[in-house]
Amino acid sequence: MILPDDFPDFRRLSARLGSDPLRVQGPGGNTSIKVDGTMWIKASGTELAEAEGKDIFVAVDRDAARAEAHGAGDGTCKATILDPANTLRPSIETTFHAALDWPVVAHTHSIATLTHGVSPEGRVEAAGKLDGLPAIFVPYAKPGLPLTEQILARVTPETRIFVLENHGLICCGASVAETAAIMDEVEARLSLPVRRDTESRPAAAAPEGFEWAEESWLAQDRRAGALATGGSYYPDHVVFLGPALPVADHDGAPPVILVKGTGVLIRKDATTSQKAMLRCLSDVLCRLPDAWTPEAIGPDAEAELLNWDAEKYRQALAARS
Repeated sequence: MILPDDFPDFRRLSARLGSDPLRVQGPGGNTSIKVDGTMWIKASGTELAEAEGKDIFVAVDRDAARAEAHGAGDGTCKATILDPANTLRPSIETTFHAALDWPVVAHTHSIATLTHGVSPEGRVEAAGKLDGLPAIFVPYAKPGLPLTEQILARVTPETRIFVLENHGLICCGASVAETAAIMDEVEARLSLPVRRDTESRPAAAAPEGFEWAEESWLAQDRRAGALATGGSYYPDHVVFLGPALPVADHDGAPPVILVKGTGVLIRKDATTSQKAMLRCLSDVLCRLPDAWTPEAIGPDAEAELLNWDAEKYRQALAARS
């Protein structure tokens, strides 16, 4: 297979996005590039931050993957891999990458987009900020084929920006540089200031096996604590931390526990992905305007994620971190 001429630039953009926690957390997000019927897509469970140092991309038959987006196959696109010796799986989001006709597609879990996208007030404000850009809003759907179906029901040939409610951002372009410029413009328009003091770790000793997280302010701020324990607002929180944040330990061994009024405990053996997702929650809630009312994805959506084999595979890979 012949790599695209701008593949080094594509890898560089992928690594830049993956190295910025305000855009991607842990193994979240994915990028793709298409040429001559082949699409290179980030492999499930790998990290965009390592795009320049490791082989994290899988080559798939773009037409076959696009057919799965429209109902053929099981939607995993595992059967579309061109190199049978490759043991990695394509991203769980391969179907929408294949279905979108733009040569370069980048999907992030942008903090700015998440903060706007979890509440109705934020979505209205985001629509105003993105006025004049070829953007559409996509209702929450389970990542993978259900999300692809929601995208395909709304996309037009001009659409380059997708604000995924309670999920993240997709930007598309004819080239790596064009996609990067569009995504940078969206980030600039949606940028929000930090509104809370996030420097407050408890002085008391943590229980055995735990340490106090840098994000302990979440337990000391009444509104943030209520939101953090009241629901989950985007898929990767559920995948790596479980539904909402618990307020006590239990036999499920939650990686993070919020002790109301005191701080947030994190297990000493927590994975880098779990730590990244706790920071993500802090980054969202410390930027959330007081007048915005976040809407959790709900227990049914959480259950779908927790019982999903593809996500269990991604968790298993991430647990090695």
